[in-house]
Amino acid sequence: MPKRPITYAPRGLRAEQAAIYLGMGRSKFLELVEARKLPQPKIVDGMKIWDRHALDSAFDDFPERGESDNVTGRPNSFDEVLRGS
Repeated sequence: MPKRPITYAPRGLRAEQAAIYLGMGRSKFLELVEARKLPQPKIVDGMKIWDRHALDSAFDDFPERGESDNVTGRPNSFDEVLRGS
């Protein structure tokens, strides 16, 4: 029997998949995990796997644009250039 392609988002994601799911690179994803701004992985037979639902919840907690226009307490210089500051 031929394998059918997965037509749904998997519940568990490896680091690379989780980063792509959230729209960022792997290194930024792992940096945010280390800083505890994103959830820690579950360990399944020694593999680090992130729960998609936990990622959704954590992502929902990030501020919307305008609530916090800076990154880690520093001004976003690109936004300043666009504003002509």
